[in-house]
Amino acid sequence: MARILLLHSMYGLRPAVHQAADRLRAAGHDVTVPDLYGGRVVDTPDEGVEIKEEIGRDELLRRAVAAAAPLLGGEGLVYAGFSLGGSIAQNLALGDDAARGLLLMHGTSDLPDDASTEIPVQLHVADPDTYEPVDWLNAWYLRMRKAGADVEVFRYRGAGHLFTDPDLADYEPEAAERAWTIALDFLASL
Repeated sequence: MARILLLHSMYGLRPAVHQAADRLRAAGHDVTVPDLYGGRVVDTPDEGVEIKEEIGRDELLRRAVAAAAPLLGGEGLVYAGFSLGGSIAQNLALGDDAARGLLLMHGTSDLPDDASTEIPVQLHVADPDTYEPVDWLNAWYLRMRKAGADVEVFRYRGAGHLFTDPDLADYEPEAAERAWTIALDFLASL
């Protein structure tokens, strides 16, 4: 069993995030799902960018740190997130020496030059993905490996960016099920 902090995408805390948390709980994991947007949910990428910029990256990170703080200690947290939430989860995991793992669904973040970690990392991403271009992903992978992370990347051809969200046009049921199967095996191994 892992203790997981699961962070939502730029759309906010949508039903798909709660469904993902329930799926993880059904597999025996303890999952915390904070609302970084304070109850606001949006329907389009443009609205998502607008609210993300309104709140600001630093404030979103501060809110995520505050959500993680009571969960720290013990065996360490697994940080997980969807798109924007994955980016924030990556930043939190790299800053937590006791992190147990990092599960990224649809999103990554840049790494500081001095990044150092030995955590296992798994990324599930559409191929191609307009938010995570191939050149970016290749560079991200190499930088994560250089930092010491044990990285696995799973690419899903023909899927949309947030292909695990059944309420969005990006949804691809076969890719979503495959991603969840692989992710649950990853979490069970931690």
